[in-house]
Amino acid sequence: MSELLQTPIEFLKGVGPQRAQLLQKELGIFTYGDLLHTYPYRYLDRSIYHKCSELPYIDSYVQLVGTIDNIKEVGTARFKRLSARFTDSTGSIEFIWFQGGQWIKQMLVAGLPYQAFGKAKVINGVWTIPHPELTPMNEVSKKAGFQPFYSSTEKLNQKGLNTKGIEKLVQHLFFQHDIQTKEFLPEHIIKEQELISRSEALKKIHRPNNEIDIKQARFRLKFEELFFLQLEMLIRKGTRIQAIKGHVFEQSGELLNQFYAHHLPFELTNAQKRVIKEIRKDFLKGHHMNRLLQGDVGSGKTLVALIAMLIAVGNRFQACIMAPTEILANQHYETIRELVKDIDIKLALLTGSTKKAARIPLFDALEKGEINILIGTHALLEDPVQFHNLGFVVIDEQHRFGVAQRGKMWRKNSIPPHILVMTATPIPRTLAMTFYGDLDVSVIDELPPGRKPISTIHRFDSHRLALFGFMRKEIALGRQIYIVYPLIKESEKLDFNNLMDGFEAISRSFPMPEYQVSIVHGKMKPDAKEYEMQRFIKGETHIMVATTVIEVGVNVPNASVMIIESAERFGLAQLHQLRGRVGRGAEKSYCILMTGYELSKEAKKRMGTMVATSDGFEIAEVDLQLRGPGDLMGTQQSGILELKIADLSKDGEIVNSARETAKRLIENDPDLLLPAHQILREKVITLLKERPNWGTIG
Repeated sequence: MSELLQTPIEFLKGVGPQRAQLLQKELGIFTYGDLLHTYPYRYLDRSIYHKCSELPYIDSYVQLVGTIDNIKEVGTARFKRLSARFTDSTGSIEFIWFQGGQWIKQMLVAGLPYQAFGKAKVINGVWTIPHPELTPMNEVSKKAGFQPFYSSTEKLNQKGLNTKGIEKLVQHLFFQHDIQTKEFLPEHIIKEQELISRSEALKKIHRPNNEIDIKQARFRLKFEELFFLQLEMLIRKGTRIQAIKGHVFEQSGELLNQFYAHHLPFELTNAQKRVIKEIRKDFLKGHHMNRLLQGDVGSGKTLVALIAMLIAVGNRFQACIMAPTEILANQHYETIRELVKDIDIKLALLTGSTKKAARIPLFDALEKGEINILIGTHALLEDPVQFHNLGFVVIDEQHRFGVAQRGKMWRKNSIPPHILVMTATPIPRTLAMTFYGDLDVSVIDELPPGRKPISTIHRFDSHRLALFGFMRKEIALGRQIYIVYPLIKESEKLDFNNLMDGFEAISRSFPMPEYQVSIVHGKMKPDAKEYEMQRFIKGETHIMVATTVIEVGVNVPNASVMIIESAERFGLAQLHQLRGRVGRGAEKSYCILMTGYELSKEAKKRMGTMVATSDGFEIAEVDLQLRGPGDLMGTQQSGILELKIADLSKDGEIVNSARETAKRLIENDPDLLLPAHQILREKVITLLKERPNWGTIG
């Protein structure tokens, strides 16, 4: 049977060389097996019929029985279309064909009863079904069943491979062959999870008779997909721990003791203390640390990272912190320099703007071990950057770095340095277990004492005059204000104009010399950008008009208001990041989301979520539901996890169950040597060869 599923798709009835090329290019279907594992995304119960006078809602799929008359061609010679009236006992609706009208007209028989199926729309105030699927009632199958819907593309549609065409190919596959696939799960897991067999699941997913068939098939196939993913992650993690040695940091060191006793800026939260203990435990194991630190905006991740770096330095190793932007790298440098100014430690900053004359002595000092902590951007990855003894690496906003980029840091020492990756964008639990399943995960889930909650308000553009009045009151109280405009690559020119128009409007409403306004955007030269940033940080300007370059890395405790223009164009994670720029001082802070009145359903959900909660993890869960895992992980991570049927935004319970099952199995049989696990072992070996190791940093 495995040989049959390797058969090239062109040999299946109804395919051939041309269609095969399209299926390969558009859907990645190369073999019979690929087609078998191309699952329907939805089903329609073909036993349910609607009435013309009772269509449910626009864009709903409906099935009707009635007759056709008034068949005619309408429109101009250039834009001619075919129209027909469809009538049942309750009324009539219009059928319309924009293409192929002459051919379809010859096929239609007025007065003949038809079963009609299609997507109901309202066009020019009239209920219409464009391009309905019509079957004479004497040809309708008595066995209605559930009709599967398959994903297709415009190019496939043109070759007759729409959802119906792909359904026919699947039917040919089942009709021509008795599909009996190999079982990959051991019997004890099948019984424990109450799963149907793999062969039965594949038949039911494509040819269900009822909703129970669909439910059973989906659960079986989702569990299997997620189980092998979790098993693979756990095996990779075990292999890494066994194979890769790690530096042992035996002592806390005098530097840390001195900092902790005399220079700690505030009492650590319990969450920070817990994470530091987890990191110190890793440092003592002799294994390589690969840890993900999640913490909401302002939760104190940088301080935790500094304490861990001081432990490394106290054990005569060097440490570094890599950030995705110069603004954030500079912010880390200034923050850490202020924190350690009274202890004997040598810091250095390396970014793309570091002049060549400054680089040469920096590289020399770094290689000699005279620099204890290096802070920088992607510039740290360059070949001339050689450490004397790098023991610990912190990667901030890790989702902005590709796996290959992060892996370069491993090669900066003969024994790979310990790695701590940090993110201020909380990751939903299902994604953390899936994308980073072989990392250890730490979470800072509380904010430092004294942080006041930020009031988030949604306002429409018509409230702008009231907004300006509120801004003047805040400035009179000595506060500062951010105004952020969207910047999206696809429409960068338009966004830049919006920013400049906004800057001019603000400058007119808040004129000099009473008010000072800064502007910061990505097209500015680094020196000019830094100059404007510093003016705002020093309190010399009241308002900063900016793009999302201030999303991370700007810490101005006196800034109490964040106004986000065209907020509907931002994702939830970005809105949450921007909100985190305020609320850093002792004063009450506000985040105001400005939008137009015309909002999509998703945009309304995003605005409502931001107003309702400031919990980053709750926001991340909503973001996952709205955008899906692919978008949420960013372009750097795209394509690394292509699930066939599981949906991480909806299948959290199955992920948990699969994870726990995989953990128990590995604990009882780490190398999968038991006879009952031989089939598992074969499958996992294949997966480890085929799939990239996306979870690790190296």
